[in-house]
Amino acid sequence: MIEGIFVEGLIFAIMALGILISYRILDLADLTCDGSVATGAAVATMCIVNGLGITVGLIMAFLVGVLTGLVTATIHNKLKIPALLAGILTMTMLYSVNLRILGNKANVSLVRVDTLYRLFPKWFSFIPSDWAALLGTLIFVVVVTVLMDLFFRSDIGMAIGALGGNEQVIISQGMNPSVLKMIGLGLSNGLIALSGGLLAQYQGFADANLGQGMVVQGLAAVMIGEFLFSSNKISLITLRCILGGIIYKGLMFLGRKYGYLVGITPNDFKLLTGILVIISLTVAKTRALASDKGARKKAIERTMAHMKEEGNA
Repeated sequence: MIEGIFVEGLIFAIMALGILISYRILDLADLTCDGSVATGAAVATMCIVNGLGITVGLIMAFLVGVLTGLVTATIHNKLKIPALLAGILTMTMLYSVNLRILGNKANVSLVRVDTLYRLFPKWFSFIPSDWAALLGTLIFVVVVTVLMDLFFRSDIGMAIGALGGNEQVIISQGMNPSVLKMIGLGLSNGLIALSGGLLAQYQGFADANLGQGMVVQGLAAVMIGEFLFSSNKISLITLRCILGGIIYKGLMFLGRKYGYLVGITPNDFKLLTGILVIISLTVAKTRALASDKGARKKAIERTMAHMKEEGNA
């Protein structure tokens, strides 16, 4: 039971990392996520079902996810359509694309083929199968996180990070913000699609409706992670995002198991997730304002102290 919560949380954390890139690092409201996660699941599933293998399926899921991000970025950059609307357009189109990928079926099963979650117990046969699934997922997420950390320590990664803070700085350095947005949104949706490919293997099927409400859930995970601790280091930012994903799935599990005690049903989860995001955003904004006021107060105190010292001199 506990192992399942951690496995789901870790898979979900990869998607939260993708949402972190668009919403926090690039500061773009990208709704492509609701489509790209299902696209990743569909592509990985069809690759596995057709005998191309698990590795090829996950690589293709990531690459197709990158492509969906590039489509959104192109609509935003070239057609001058706001990022929010560009994401909605791509997400809407992806629903039909996902049905095509799945052979015009609403869902495709992985029950009769090997997946990672059938292989993990064989690879880690020295521990129970549930814990083997957790260990395998943890290794996978650690590898993805390390690669992401290394990317954002590179020149391009740091430029993407600076783009979200101040686009004029990037322009003054002779860089093209449109290209950086394409790279950032491509990486974001690549990770989200990769998460979808992993999720399809864990649950045993891919569904065209898999992505409904995922962006809000991913935001909730990011916000929960930000409550844990503050940091500007990319390694700690990704760590709290992963922890946020696990905590979010834990809260959903508690809601399913004990929600009946207070009249909460699974039908209420999307409402509760939305309320959680609103509360998190409000608290984060309040915290930022308080921090700014504190910084200004300290600056004024330092100035007054300096003026007093000069007057005494």
